[in-house]
Amino acid sequence: MKKRHIAYYVTAHGYGHGVRSCDILGALLAAHPGVKVTVTTDLPESFLRSRLPCADGRLNVRPGAFDVGMVQKDSIRVDVAATLDEALELLAERDPLIDYEAEMLRGEGADLVVADIPSIPLEAAAEAGLPSVAVGNFSWDWIYEPFAARDPRWRPVVRMFADGYRQAKQLLKLPFSPAMSTFPKQVEIPLLAKPGRPRRAELARQSGADPAKRWILLSFTSLDWDAAALRAVAALRDFEFFTVMPLAWDGLANVHAVDRQSIGFSDVLASCDAVVTKPGYGILSDCVANAKPIVYAERENFIEYPLLERELKRYLKNVHIPAADLYAGRLGPALAAIETAPVPNKTLAGGGAEKAAEILMELS
Repeated sequence: MKKRHIAYYVTAHGYGHGVRSCDILGALLAAHPGVKVTVTTDLPESFLRSRLPCADGRLNVRPGAFDVGMVQKDSIRVDVAATLDEALELLAERDPLIDYEAEMLRGEGADLVVADIPSIPLEAAAEAGLPSVAVGNFSWDWIYEPFAARDPRWRPVVRMFADGYRQAKQLLKLPFSPAMSTFPKQVEIPLLAKPGRPRRAELARQSGADPAKRWILLSFTSLDWDAAALRAVAALRDFEFFTVMPLAWDGLANVHAVDRQSIGFSDVLASCDAVVTKPGYGILSDCVANAKPIVYAERENFIEYPLLERELKRYLKNVHIPAADLYAGRLGPALAAIETAPVPNKTLAGGGAEKAAEILMELS
C-alpha cells in the first residue's frame, strides 16, 4: 500500500484549533502506521509534539500562517482595527502564497490537504491538483461578515475566505457550529475531546495545593489582573486556583501554574472542580467531555459568542460572570453560584477524532 502524506494547516488563532487538530492527528497516526503528516502552523512545535507522542518520526512541523484570526488585546478582548490591517496585508499576499504552497505541496508529494481553518491552503491544493478538506466549527468569512456590514474595507477579505473555502472537497463540521453554508458538502463530526485523567494527588504534591478545598482552573492564555484584582483573588481562601503556563502570577499562595509538559491541560482540567474561562470551542469541548461546570465571561466583537453561550447552556452546569468582575478578580459570587446551578440533561456523543481520521484516509 502506498504511504500517504497529509499536509495539515492549523491556524494559530488559538490553542483550541491546535488541540482539536492533534485529537484528529493522534487518531490518524495511531490507526495508520503508514501515514506521514506535515503540519504547517505558527503554534509552538513543542505544544504539538507534546500532544502527539505516537508520531514516532512521522510528524514534520513547519512554521506558516495563512490567516490572521482575530488580533487579541487579551484572551477576551479583540482589536478589530488591527485585525483588518493584518487581513488586508494577507489579501495582498494571497496569490504568491497560493503559488508557493502549491509548489511546496507538489515537492513534498502530498496526497491530501487539510485546513483548520485557513482558506489559502485549500486554494493551493486546487492549484496543485490535490483534494482538500476543511475542519472547523466556524469559518472566517462568517466571523468577519458583521465587520463588513460596518466597514466596506472588510468586503474583499470576506470574499477571499469564501472563495477559498469553496475549493474544499468537503467540510468536517464540528459540534457547536453555525450553518457554514459557504461549504457545499459537509459531514458532521461528533465531539473530538476525550476525558482527561484526574491527577489531583500528584498536582497537590507538586503545587502544595490543599486537596480538601475547591479547585478552580483559570483557562486563559492571558488575563490582565492588576494588583487590586490579585489581592481579591488571594482573599478567596476557600479555593485553590490553577493555570497552565505561560499564564502565571508570582507570590499568590492560592494560585498555581502548571507546566503542560509535566501534566497536560486535559488532566489539569479533569483534576479541578470547575473552570473559569471565555467561551471557545476547545474549552467547551473539554468541559463537556469531562463534565466540568463552567463560569464564563462574555466576549466582545465575536459573532461566535452567542452561539457558544447557547451551546454551553445546553450541555454544562454554568454561571455567567460579567467581564468587569472577572478583570477585577471578583470571582467569589460566581464560584458560589456554580455550586447550586442546575445540571443540563443533554449529552454529546464522542468518537469524533476517529471518525474524522477515517474520512481523511478515504480521501487521501
